[in-house]
Amino acid sequence: MIDKETFHPLNYIKKEEYSGSMDGMRYMLKREKSGDEDVIRITIWPEPFGINKTPEGSKQFKEVPLTEEGVEMAADWLNEQYMQQEERWKESRRKPLV
Repeated sequence: MIDKETFHPLNYIKKEEYSGSMDGMRYMLKREKSGDEDVIRITIWPEPFGINKTPEGSKQFKEVPLTEEGVEMAADWLNEQYMQQEERWKESRRKPLV
C-alpha cells in the first residue's frame, strides 16, 4: 500500500512522469492539460508489461488536480484500486511472459 506520509512526487510530476508498481499493479502519474488546467493523470495496469506494451483495454485512468491534495487523492485511488482488484494484480504476477 502507498503511505501518504511518504508519497510526495508532486515536484517530480510537474517535470516528468512518475511510475511505480505495487504487487502486480503498475501505475504512472503524469502531468497533463484538461481544458485550461493542469492535472495529474493516473494510469494503472497489470504486470508484466510496461505502459506502452499493455493494451489500452487493460488500463484504467483517473484525473486529479495537480496539487498536494491531488497527490493525496492519487494515493487514495491507487490504494483503493489495489484493494478492489487485488486478485487481478496477484494473477498478473503469476502469468508467464510469452
